[in-house]
Amino acid sequence: MSRGFVIMAQGDDYVKCANVLETSIKRVMPNANVTIVTTDMLPHGDQAPNTNWKLQNDWQVYEISPYDETIKLEADMFIPRNIEHWFDVLSVQDVVVCSKIRNFKQELSDVKVYRRFIDDNNLPDVYNAITYFKKSETAERFFNIVRDIFENWEEYKAILKCNPKEECTTDWAYAIACHIVGTDKTTLPNFDELSMVHMKQWVNGLPTENWTDTLVYEILPNQLRVNTYPQLYPFHYHIKTFSDKLMKA
Repeated sequence: MSRGFVIMAQGDDYVKCANVLETSIKRVMPNANVTIVTTDMLPHGDQAPNTNWKLQNDWQVYEISPYDETIKLEADMFIPRNIEHWFDVLSVQDVVVCSKIRNFKQELSDVKVYRRFIDDNNLPDVYNAITYFKKSETAERFFNIVRDIFENWEEYKAILKCNPKEECTTDWAYAIACHIVGTDKTTLPNFDELSMVHMKQWVNGLPTENWTDTLVYEILPNQLRVNTYPQLYPFHYHIKTFSDKLMKA
C-alpha cells in the first residue's frame, strides 16, 4: 500500500506555500511521498476559472492522488515533526477528516466564532485542512458528494440555514458530506493527535487577525516556536506571507 501527502496548490501564493510545506515534510520525514497538485494538473480542469479561491476544485484530489492512502494538507501549513504514524492509526477507516484544532499554546480549542454555519445546521465540526482517505468506495462517494455540493450549491443552501449570498466553503462541503456518509465513517474523535494549530485570531485570543504582528515567533533549524511555545502539531499559519519567513529559515 503506497502512502503519501497531497497538497492542493492553485495560484502563485499557494504554490509557494506548498513548496514550503513540502520542505517541512521532508525535513522531518525524509522518505515521505509528497505530491503538489497545481491547477494545470487537475483531471477535470479548473472548475473555478473566475476566482483565485478555487475551492470548487478540491474534490478532484481523490482522483488525482497517486497513493493508495493519502493525507491531504492545505498549502499554508508547516509540519514540525514526524506524523507518518498517523497513517497506521487512520487506516482503520476509509475517510477521516480532522475534527480538532489547537491554539499556539497547544491547547485543544472549542472556539466557535468561525463555525456558525456548522452549528446552525447541526453538522459535524470538521476541518478539511487535514483529511485522510484511501482509495475505496466510501472515499469515492465522499468526494462525489463534495463535488455535488459545490456544483449544486444553490439547491443545497435553499434547505440550509445560511446567508443566501454566501458561497460554499470547503469546510462546509466536507461537513455536509461527513453528515451524509456518517460521522462514524468519516471522523475519528478519540484520536486527539489528529489536530492542527489554527492561527486564526479568535482561536488564539488575539487583538488582530495577523498573528505575526502580535506574537513573537522563532524559526529554528528543527523547531518553530511561538511566544516560546514549541509547535508540536501541523501549524496552519494562514497568513500567506509567513511562508516567506519559513522559506528563508
